[in-house]
Formats: sequence, C-alpha cells, structure tokens
Amino acid sequence: MEIALTGGSGKLGRVVLAHLREAGHTVWNLDLVGERDRGFIRTDLTDYGQVADALQGIDDRHEGVDAVVHLGAIPAPGLQPDAATFRNNMLSTYSVFQGARRAGIKRVVYASSETVLGLPFDAPPPYIPVDEEYPARPESTYSLVKHLEEQMAIQLCRWDPELSISGFRFSNVMVPEDYAAFPSFDTDPSLRKWNLWGYIDARDGAQAVARALEAGRPGFEAYIIAAADTVMSRSSASLAAEVFPDVRLTRDLSEHETLLGIEKARRLLGYDPQHSWRDHA
Repeated sequence: MEIALTGGSGKLGRVVLAHLREAGHTVWNLDLVGERDRGFIRTDLTDYGQVADALQGIDDRHEGVDAVVHLGAIPAPGLQPDAATFRNNMLSTYSVFQGARRAGIKRVVYASSETVLGLPFDAPPPYIPVDEEYPARPESTYSLVKHLEEQMAIQLCRWDPELSISGFRFSNVMVPEDYAAFPSFDTDPSLRKWNLWGYIDARDGAQAVARALEAGRPGFEAYIIAAADTVMSRSSASLAAEVFPDVRLTRDLSEHETLLGIEKARRLLGYDPQHSWRDHA
C-alpha cells in the first residue's frame, strides 16, 4: 500500500515507519520534524489545507495514498499548557480524519490512548483487567481530547459507512533501551499503578498497526494495545489485591498477565505481542 504516516519521527512512529517499509509498503512521513529525505514531507498537522493536500498528492512524491496512520500529536499531558495540547491534538486529528475522508481514503489507524480508561486510576477502575467495554473516564485535558477524537471517529464513520477507523489505546510505549529501568519498579508497586503496570513494546505497536491496515473493517473500533505482561516481577493477582483490593477480578490471572485487556485486539485483528522486557533482563 501507499501509506501516509503522521508523526513518523516520534518514538513509536520511527518503529512503525521501519516496520511498514520492511513489509513492502511505500510510507510517507508527515511530520514537523524529521531528517530530510524523499520519504519525509514537512507538514503542520493543525493546518487542514496542508494535510488535505499532502494526502491527495504531492509533486514528485505521490498521487494519493491508500491508507493513513495517524500518530502525530503532543504525546502526553503536561508537556505543554492544556489549551495548547487541546488545540494541537484536536485540530491535527480533525485535519487527518476529514482530509482522509474527503480524499476517498477508507482506512485510517490512529493513536488514541490508554488514558481514556481512567488513568492515573486515582478512582479505581470498575474491574480488572480493564477493557474497551466501559465508558471513557478522561482525567486530563490530554485524555479528554483522546475521548473526543474517538467520538469524532464514530460520527465520521456514521457519515461514511465504508470508512474504517481503528483507534489504538496504546499503553506506555517502550523500546529495548528502556528496559534496564524496569527492575526498579519492584521497590514500590504504586510507582506504576497509574496505568495498571502496563506498557507496549514499540515493535508490537507496529505489528498492531500493520494488522489493522490489513484487517480493519468498516466503522470505528477502539482497541487496547499493550504487552502481554506487566512491568513488574510480582504476580499480577498480588498487585491487584494489594493496590486495588476492592476491585473485582473478572477472571483468574496468569502469573504476569497484563491488566490492560488485549483480548479484543487479539480476536478481531490477530494481534499477538511478541516482545517482553523479561527477554532483556
């Protein structure tokens, strides 16, 4: 496929870019920052005109794309003032979604966020493992935007029944260089309770993107995308019992099973996480 990838210069974006190209796709990196090469197109994602133009064709580059992967955003709360986060992320996602729709592109995969599940879980989750079935619980401006993006995707797919938008609630993205710090989390389980001790290896994030590009079906679907295990050496059941003693477990947990439920992504996309920090310990 010919794919437009926003945010291809970011932490997850670089890995997704390489993965898709290795799979044989032609990928154009639409981002404000990046190394000058034939695949990089400097694009202000908050400018609808630039995004629409970049998706429909660029002289000496391409004449339109088959799919869009939208990862470009301010990636977390607190990095910029709240109003700046809201403006950047909301306008960027509107530009990408609407630009793709009006260009006739029917397949979009984008980064929603695990934060819509209720992070940092100062109010306990309704049950563990969490999943995509309970209403969003945004607790920050960043998370609020991610929730609104999902609602926008639902309505755009209603307007265009052939449009497929997959919203990935990515957990905390990690690369192998990050894993050296993981053993230190064991000293205090509260250090990482804010996302139920979850993470996602960027390579598995890229796998999920590729699978959604292949298997995404018309309409909007939200998916939790996380590693198969937690960041902790302790058992998942003991963590839940200590930190969230009053929260119901919906099933018995295997030793280090993720508490961010990935069953939907496994079932509908064939997502199969292959990487664990334990392989680098």
